[in-house]
Amino acid sequence: MANETAQLNTRRFFSGQGHGCPADDEVIGFLKRSPVLYGSYQGLSEEWKRRFLDFCQEKRTLPLTYDPFFKRIFHPDIHPDRLSLFISSILGMRVRIIRILPNEDSVLGGDMLLIMDLLGELEDGSLINVEIQKQGYAFGAERLSCYSSDLVMRQYVRVKGEKGSTFTYRDIKKVYVIVIFENSTGDFHKIKDAYVHHGEVRFDTGLEMRFLQEYFLIALDVFRKNPYPKKRSEQTAWLSLLTVDNPEEAERLVWEYPEYPWIGEIFEETAMLRQKPEEVLGMFSEALKILDRNTVTYMIEELKKELEETKEEAKARMEEKDAEIAELKRQLESRGKS
Repeated sequence: MANETAQLNTRRFFSGQGHGCPADDEVIGFLKRSPVLYGSYQGLSEEWKRRFLDFCQEKRTLPLTYDPFFKRIFHPDIHPDRLSLFISSILGMRVRIIRILPNEDSVLGGDMLLIMDLLGELEDGSLINVEIQKQGYAFGAERLSCYSSDLVMRQYVRVKGEKGSTFTYRDIKKVYVIVIFENSTGDFHKIKDAYVHHGEVRFDTGLEMRFLQEYFLIALDVFRKNPYPKKRSEQTAWLSLLTVDNPEEAERLVWEYPEYPWIGEIFEETAMLRQKPEEVLGMFSEALKILDRNTVTYMIEELKKELEETKEEAKARMEEKDAEIAELKRQLESRGKS
């Protein structure tokens, strides 16, 4: 009986509650009643306009791998347990996020720390950073190292300030960086049957030392395309949630994992957001701004890279010409002597 009730409730939210789905012109007509709403809609790209309309018409679910939607579903101020459950499934141990820290902070001397997607503190004082990345090329090993080091410095400054003369380096707790890639780089696809990669500092001699930094890199595209049967676990349930694209997939996921009621609760919550177009449009607009900003940043980095490569090529050609000139001079000198 409980399963039948769950099925009815699930279908109610995935089938328009029996009233049918509005057409494009109906949704746009509704938005035009409010200049603010319609202005927000007009500010979207054509792709995002389509995504918004598809969501309103129950053809697609919300894209949870975009920062505003992820925070809406996982923020501890709104849902105290969800982020803790998700992080626990990744780390392989039960943890509890007690608070979300400001994304921007300052260190001694006034230098700004990095801006992070979602920065949380665990019960034992450990820090954890969750990053959602659309493209793997934007978050390489160098950036990963900087973010991890930034977490250590945040903790160092805070703990040393609190403890004063009694401070020791043993007071600093672990820091974790979790990066979720929607589209990972080719390196991730070379490793068969692996979509969650855990890394930490180890010595090749077996020397045991406790280092502070741990990394978890998750390739959602590898997870989605992986053909072998996935082991049923809370982790696979969470990752499946992040890869859902349409109501049919959502309903199937609810049925596949009845032991995790939060799946249905999340889809029910996102479905109810159709009644709040102003909030959804705001999230779509913010996601597009972040995407545009990241694209611009990447393009600038690529232009700098191309410029450096051009300089190196020009330098190599110049050295080659200098060598040719030197050789010609040597030949002329040899001929003059003869």
